[in-house]
Amino acid sequence: MPKTTILFNLDGTLIDSTSSILNGFHSAFSKFGFAQPNDEQICSLIGHPLDYMFCSLGVPNSLVLNFADTYKEAYRKTYLEQTKLLDGAKEAVELASNIADIGVVTTKTSKYSICLLEHLGIGKYFQTVVGKDDVINPKPHPEPILKALSNLNKSNQNAYMIGDTSMDAMAAKGANIISIGVSCGYEKIDNLFKICDWVEKNPKEVVERVNIISNL
Repeated sequence: MPKTTILFNLDGTLIDSTSSILNGFHSAFSKFGFAQPNDEQICSLIGHPLDYMFCSLGVPNSLVLNFADTYKEAYRKTYLEQTKLLDGAKEAVELASNIADIGVVTTKTSKYSICLLEHLGIGKYFQTVVGKDDVINPKPHPEPILKALSNLNKSNQNAYMIGDTSMDAMAAKGANIISIGVSCGYEKIDNLFKICDWVEKNPKEVVERVNIISNL
C-alpha cells in the first residue's frame, strides 16, 4: 500500500478565524452602505470563495470585486492576531506528519494560508499548500486536491481529505479520494453525514483513526 496522504482544509478544520472574517464582511457592507448580514448568515458560507459569499449575501455582481477588496483590506489588519488553532489541531498535524505526506487545500489564498500556518507554529509540517490563487477552479471542484496530490507526487490511492464543509467532501469525491468530515466547523453535521465517507468530532480523531487503518 502506498504511503498515506492527508490533506486538510483550514477554516473550521484546523483554525478558527471567525472574528477576522466577520470583521472583514461587516467592514465591506458598512463602507458601501448596505444592510449588514447577520453573523450566522456569513458563517454558513465560510469555506466558499469570497465572490460566491458576497453574491449569496445580496451584493450585485458589479460590486463584488469592490466588496472583496474592502474585505481583504480589513482582514489583512486582523487575521494573524485574531486567528487561533482549534482544539487538538496541532496534535493532529504533528501525528499526521509522522504517518503521512500532508498538505493544506483551502479557498483562502496560499499567501495568507502560509503566513497563518507559520504564525501558528505548524507551517513546518506541511509539504504543500494549495489556495484558490493556485487553481482555476476552487473547491468544490477537485482541481485543488488534484494539484496538491501532484505537488506531493502522489496518486489518489490511500489519500484522505479532512474538512468541515460539504465543499471539501465534494472536491474529495471528484478527486476520487476518501472524504472525512469534522463537526468542529461551520457545516451542519447532518449534511456531513450525507456526503462524507465518515465523520469525526475533530481532525485529531480523524488522524488517530487513519493511523489505525494504516497499521492494519
